[in-house]
Amino acid sequence: MALSDKLTRLAGRAKEAEDRAAAAQNKAKADLQREVDDARAAAQTEARGLSEAAEASESKVSDRWNDLQRTWNEHIANVREDIDSKKAEIDLNRAKARADDAEADAAFAIDYAYSAVEEAEYAVLDATLARMDADEMAASGTSA
Repeated sequence: MALSDKLTRLAGRAKEAEDRAAAAQNKAKADLQREVDDARAAAQTEARGLSEAAEASESKVSDRWNDLQRTWNEHIANVREDIDSKKAEIDLNRAKARADDAEADAAFAIDYAYSAVEEAEYAVLDATLARMDADEMAASGTSA
C-alpha cells in the first residue's frame, strides 16, 4: 500500500472515531457498553497486528519506532488495567472522578494521535524525498 493510501486510511479511521464519539452521547448505556467492548477488542487486535508487523520487519524499522511500540504497549496495558480496576468503584464521587480521569485520558489520547499523524506526515514526506534522491542517483549513475 502506498504511503499516501495509508494516510487516507488513517484519515478515514479518524473520521469514523469522531462520528462514533459524537453519536455516543445519544446511545443507551447497554448499547454504548457494547461499543466500548467492541472498540477495545478492535484496538487490541490492531495493536497485536502492529506489534507483529514491527517484529517481522524489525531490521527495516528503526530502533526508535520499536522502542515506541514497546512503550506504547506497556502504556495501553497500564491504562486498561487502571480502567478495569476503577470500574469496580461504585461511590458517586469516585465515579465522577473516574469520569474526569477518563475524559482527561481521552483528551490526551487524541492529542497523542494528532502528534502521531504529524509525525506520520513528516515520515511520509521524508520517505518520498529519500526515494527521489535514490532515483536521481540511480538515473545519473552516481553512487554515494
